[in-house]
Amino acid sequence: MKQLGVLDTAFINLEHANTPQHVGGLGIYDPSTAPGGIVRFKGVIANFERRLQKHPMFRSRLVKVPGNVDRPYWMQDANFDVEFHIRHIALPQPGDWRQLCILVARLHARPLDMSRPLWEAYIIEGLDNIPGVPKGGFGIYTKVHHALVDGAGDSSIMSVIHDLEPDPAAVPQAEFVLTNEVLPNALYLMSSAALNNLKGTVKLLKDSAGIVRDLGKMAIGMAQNKIPVPAVSFPRTRFNSPVGPYRVFEATEFPLADIKAIKDLGEVKFNDVVLAIISGGVRKYLKHHNELPDASLAVSIPLNKHHRRVLNDEKAEQSAVVMDLHTNIGDPLQRLSKLCTSAQEAKVYGENSPLVDVLGLAGVMSPAIMRPLVNAYVNRELTQYLPSGISSLASSVAGPTYPVYSAGAQMLRYYGLGLLTPGVGLSHLIFSSNGIVTLSIVADRESLADPAFYRECLEQSFAELLAAVKSHATPEAVTPPPANRRARAAKAPSKTKPASRGGLPTVKKPVAKKAKSAVSQRVEKPATLKAQTNKAATPPNSDSKVVPINQSIN
Repeated sequence: MKQLGVLDTAFINLEHANTPQHVGGLGIYDPSTAPGGIVRFKGVIANFERRLQKHPMFRSRLVKVPGNVDRPYWMQDANFDVEFHIRHIALPQPGDWRQLCILVARLHARPLDMSRPLWEAYIIEGLDNIPGVPKGGFGIYTKVHHALVDGAGDSSIMSVIHDLEPDPAAVPQAEFVLTNEVLPNALYLMSSAALNNLKGTVKLLKDSAGIVRDLGKMAIGMAQNKIPVPAVSFPRTRFNSPVGPYRVFEATEFPLADIKAIKDLGEVKFNDVVLAIISGGVRKYLKHHNELPDASLAVSIPLNKHHRRVLNDEKAEQSAVVMDLHTNIGDPLQRLSKLCTSAQEAKVYGENSPLVDVLGLAGVMSPAIMRPLVNAYVNRELTQYLPSGISSLASSVAGPTYPVYSAGAQMLRYYGLGLLTPGVGLSHLIFSSNGIVTLSIVADRESLADPAFYRECLEQSFAELLAAVKSHATPEAVTPPPANRRARAAKAPSKTKPASRGGLPTVKKPVAKKAKSAVSQRVEKPATLKAQTNKAATPPNSDSKVVPINQSIN
């Protein structure tokens, strides 16, 4: 058995029927690449069983300590049944994108069974009326608890269900050995809990002293203007209402080449561009409903911090920072420039502030103490009196830059689904893979009753930003680069000129990468696709098109 860490326990303690702590994903697959050109449900189950042999954590279930007086444990489930976790369903006729979104939203809203391994998968057929989906194409929706995501380390649901070749049966497999674990008796668990609580109390006191010390350093840094002073008050919107048990889902996609063109021409980072798209979309949506505040809204973004260990010594510590979304700026270029600055300031603040580790506090205390507090906070809708000032969550993930397969079928698109927190009813997840960037929306159904319209707002925001950056760039900047490196070096100008408006520099050549942005999860620059990679990959130019999979049919 393995005891959950502080951060993993935090996600268990925060679990609530209205705000379940799982994340999800929807993949669209082309079965023509599978052996025989067809994928059967039995083949999908067999593929899952084979893949799970390499990822034993996905066979583990939670074991609670009597009385919930200590952090729970992971234990191999002796009664693990893969067929319980994989379900087979189909869309009714006509099988369009809107029906798929409704189905995925319903599946994502359901909490996981906490007595079993914390993941589920749904094979979805009947996608016959969705443009871009080939004949016989199907979807796989997966959801996995956040505690299991972190607990599994480098293993993710993406690595569990995907292979690098369309015929994995031809690849020799290592022998699988399943370890049978014995559940310890209550006396052992209680004695371990007493010792852990004693260690935890000592560590909490030690960490508290460290937090006070860090707060003092941060105050000095702010006084010397070395650390930016964050805003503490943001306007509330419809997305700050108490989050209910129902969800909506929508998604869109953009060519990665266009996102990179905006990034390079604007001398900003990938995450700055996607945040600018989100900011413009939120602005358009609220303005349409006559609900756009005069002041800017705020967004919460994850911050990976591998160099600090404030509340725990876990390998993958994640924290969150709040930054200005600049929704009060109408010009897309000015908004992009401001977002770039705000992202850098949020990173500096997050790296110096112990307050960004507040999520870990939910895992320091035992479930017996924390669970009732969470239930009272959500059930009594205290978010109305203790506002967080955050209108949205945003996170980005870099996916594979090469083709991947599930049961032999090639993945065409992947849409990530995030979680919601009490008082924050809108979440965005950006996923980049194989030349395509997908932007997915999960929201509380009462807060976002018209998700398709919000998707259109995001698409309009992207189009306006791309057009503005291209029109602002110099002719040299939009000219395609020479084919070889030596010709590029000879042609590239040596200097850039300052912008004449909007704070956005006019760039004549892409500059070297700067420090990594604080925005969400790490997004690496995808490698150049080889000739044998995805046949449907987008050509690397800013005028490339994406075959729309998520086109609604009204």
